[in-house]
Amino acid sequence: MADRQPPPLRTTNDIELRLGADLAQLPIVRSVVATIATRADFDLDAIADLRLAVDEACSTLITRAVPGSTMRCLFTVTGDELRFTGTVHSASADSPSTKSFGWRVLTTLTDSVEAHVTGDGQLGHQVDIELAKRRVVVDAPGAGA
Repeated sequence: MADRQPPPLRTTNDIELRLGADLAQLPIVRSVVATIATRADFDLDAIADLRLAVDEACSTLITRAVPGSTMRCLFTVTGDELRFTGTVHSASADSPSTKSFGWRVLTTLTDSVEAHVTGDGQLGHQVDIELAKRRVVVDAPGAGA
């Protein structure tokens, strides 16, 4: 099955990573999200949460991906939020289970998470997992007084 064209980047803050849908690629994705979160001034706990959440989302996607296909990872930082969208092509129309331990991990570590499946049986299905984590903003003492 040929890869469909991904949607265009939404903003100049978008970072796109395309790599083989293989579990061996997970360290690369974890490193990228940690670097982006560090540059966006997330605290160490939030960076660790993002590394684990993105790892879990990608693991879920990779296990559904057509063998030999590509996984697309899109990272966007807007204001105090880092948003990740992972996409793979799958032969299955099944959405990731929201009752699994992995989904529980995602909902615990992020501020929002959603999964979507689109497509038809002829071209396969596109599976997306989108998650977001907001940076904690701490007011400086005496600010706004």
